[in-house]
Amino acid sequence: MIVLRSFLADEKGTTAIEYGLIAAGIALAIITVVTNTGSVLLSNKFDSISAATK
Repeated sequence: MIVLRSFLADEKGTTAIEYGLIAAGIALAIITVVTNTGSVLLSNKFDSISAATK
């Protein structure tokens, strides 16, 4: 019974899961920003190259 109580009271795994979710959220935000910014920059670069070759 003591082992079961100590197992249920242990929150180390919960903390690790919370940190993992926070890290995943931050990574998702970074990927979204970089993808959108990269697309805009590439589009502008191709437009300027196209205009320069005309």
